[in-house]
Amino acid sequence: MNQRAYSNADNLGLAIAAIIFTVFALSLGDAIIKQVSADFPLWQIFVIRSIIAIPILFVIIKARFQSVSLMPRDLKWTALRSIMLTFMWVAYYLALPHVVLSVAAAVFYTLPLFITLFAAFFINERVGVRGWIAVFLGFIGIILILKPQAADFNPYALLPLASAILYAFAMIITRTKCKFESPLTLSFGLNVSMIVTGGIASLLIWLLEPSNLQVETNSFLLGEWLSMGAGEWLFMGLLATSIIIGSIFAAYAYQNAPSSIVSTFDFLYLAFAVLWGIIFFAEIPDAISMAGIFLIASGGILAVRR
Repeated sequence: MNQRAYSNADNLGLAIAAIIFTVFALSLGDAIIKQVSADFPLWQIFVIRSIIAIPILFVIIKARFQSVSLMPRDLKWTALRSIMLTFMWVAYYLALPHVVLSVAAAVFYTLPLFITLFAAFFINERVGVRGWIAVFLGFIGIILILKPQAADFNPYALLPLASAILYAFAMIITRTKCKFESPLTLSFGLNVSMIVTGGIASLLIWLLEPSNLQVETNSFLLGEWLSMGAGEWLFMGLLATSIIIGSIFAAYAYQNAPSSIVSTFDFLYLAFAVLWGIIFFAEIPDAISMAGIFLIASGGILAVRR
C-alpha cells in the first residue's frame, strides 16, 4: 500500500469520512453479533457471512479493478496473515457474550501499542520516548479495565487482548511480507480463511457431537447450525456488508491520507462501542472502566501519531 503526502483537502476529508464509516459499520456489526450470540453458533456466522461477502468482492474486482488478481503474490504469507486475522476474530467474538462491548473494544484497541512493541523487537523500528509513554498509558488502562482483583476479574476480558496481539502480528506481516498485495486480494483471502476455518470447526462439532456436554455458556462455540429464514439471511447480509466495508473503506482511508491522521479517527470505534452498548444492552461502563478506556485511547493515538 503506497503512502503519499496529500495537500488536497478533498482527499483528506474523504479519507476521514471513509474511516468513520468503517468503524461505524464494524462496531455495529460487532454489536449485532453480541446481540445474537445466544442464538447463532459462531462458525455458522463465519461461513455464511463470508459466503455472501466473497461474490460481492468478486463483482467489485471484476467491475472496477480488473487488474487485481485473486491469487496473492506470496501465498504462504497471505495465508498466514489470513489465519491470524481469522483467529483474531474468533477470540474477539467469543468474548462478546461475556464482556461489556465498550470494554472489549477498549482492550482490543491496545493493538497500536502491541504493534509499536513488535515493530521494535521484530523489525527494529525505533520507538522513542513518546512510543514508550504510549505503551505505559495503555498498560495502565488495561489494568483499570481488567480489574485484576479476585472478585472483579473477568477472564473473558483477556480474549480481546489476545485478539489485539494476533492483529498486531498480522499487521507486522502485512507491512513486511504482504506490502504489495492489493487490499481486495487480502480481503478475499481473509474471507476464504473464515469459510475454511468455520467449515472445519462445524464438521468437527457434527462428528464429535458435543451436545451432551454443551451448556449455555459454550453454545456460541459448540452449537449446531440453525435453520435460517428471511430475517436470518438479512442479518447475515448485514454482517457481510459490515466486513466488506471494513476491509475496503479502511484500505481507501489509509491510501488517501497520512496514517497518523486516519488512525486517530479509527479510535472512534470506542465511542461507537460505548453508544451501541448503551442502546442495545443498557451497558454503562463504570468510572474506572471509562478512565481505562480514555488511557488506552490516549496511548493508542499517541502511538500512531508518533
